[in-house]
Order: sequence, then structure tokens, then C-alpha cells
Amino acid sequence: MTAAKTSKFGPKVSVLLVAPGVVAAILFGAALTWRGPDRDPGLLPEMAAAPVTLSTGGQLYVQKYEVSVAEWNICHDRGACTLRLRVRPDQDARTIPATGLSYVDVLEYLNWINHTTGAAFRLPSAYEWTEMAASVLPEEPDPIFTDPSLTWASAYLTEGLAPRALKPRGSFSTSPEGIADLDGSVWEWTQECFEGASSGTDTSRCPAFFVGGEHVAAMFYLTRDPARGGCAVGSPPALLGMRLVSDEAIGRR
Repeated sequence: MTAAKTSKFGPKVSVLLVAPGVVAAILFGAALTWRGPDRDPGLLPEMAAAPVTLSTGGQLYVQKYEVSVAEWNICHDRGACTLRLRVRPDQDARTIPATGLSYVDVLEYLNWINHTTGAAFRLPSAYEWTEMAASVLPEEPDPIFTDPSLTWASAYLTEGLAPRALKPRGSFSTSPEGIADLDGSVWEWTQECFEGASSGTDTSRCPAFFVGGEHVAAMFYLTRDPARGGCAVGSPPALLGMRLVSDEAIGRR
């Protein structure tokens, strides 16, 4: 199933809907909650050296790297995250991004990290993600075909330029604020519902959310493997992961 949607995030971003066949029949369930041990500020992630100043004038404090496999598995080991992740023998769980995450998985981690550290982390909106990645994403390529009726063909042939292999943290570009790997192979979940802005859909019942990467796409909320999750115009996201942001300064930098 494929549906095109006009981008509201600027000329560099193409917006795609990637979802399994029966999306309309499945709605998001109740919010996930977890009660665990006392707070542990030692689990705060490393944050970028400087906040992102948005075009609105606000500031966004962003995790320097995507959540790693090691960070994720602490959540699992403490009973808060259902999914346990594994790495190959030649990989270091501390430096490999956590991938294969659905939106439901991400909510489990968010609930846990906020409860455990006392912080107020969230996911970025699609607009925020686009702004914080603008300095490292490639410029939109010139169209191969100038005929407007062949726009789809230009997009198909010029997308898919981002690397798709999973690599350790720090393998890609770093933004001026110190945010790493926004142009890497991991697409990052945002909090923005694909339908919410136009239809008033309650995000707790949203069937698909935007993810940020080479382009901003929209993924069905249960998708862990985008290669198996549906079809797309151009190239689908390679891997699905997450990065924390906050509206407040976080202690560890």
C-alpha cells in the first residue's frame, strides 16, 4: 500500500507512507506504563554539546547518538522493554544503535527512561527532526527529468542515496550542535502522527507515524522491519531506531 502526501517540512524532504496491507483496521491501544525501582540519574544518555535553535526561536536538547543496543537492553533487563536486542560477535553493543524498533517498542523505552531518570524525554516532531538534521542531510538532487509528469521517475532514481548498512555510532556526519549520525542508515521515530495534523486523529489511536532519515517517511506503528512492512515510492527506510530529545537541559553532556 502506498500513499503520497505533500511535504510540509521543506523542499529537502520527501514524505512517504509505508504501511502493511490492513492499516485502517488497526488502531493504537492504550498508553503503556511501567513501575520500576527508584530513579537512577546515572542512566541519563550523553547529550549533544549545544541545543538546536529552531526557526520558532525555541531550543531543543538532543541526544548525541541514537539509543544503543546496550542502553536498550538495560530497559529489557529491568522488565520495562519487551524486546531484547542482540549484536553480532564482532559488534559492541555499547556503540551499535538499537534497531528493529516499532513505535510501541519506543514508547516502552520512553516510559522507562523518564521514570528511571526523572527526566522529561520525548521524541521530536517531524518538523523538529528535519530542522535538527538540515545541516547534514544532502541537498535535494536536481531532477533527472524536467517533464512534470515524470516527477515520480526522478524521485525514484535519485532517492536511496543514504547508506543502508548498520554501523557503529559516530560513523556518519556530526551537526554543528554535536548531534551524530542523522544522515546515517537508521531512520528515527518521531512523535508526529501521519494523519494527526489534518484529521485530528488522537495520537494514542494513530496507525502510522513519521520517521526521519534520508527522507521523512511514515511507518505503520507496529513495523520493526521496514523491508517487510510494506511498499514505498522510492527506497523504504533501511532500519528503524530512536533518539531522545527534551525541552529542558539534561545534566549529562
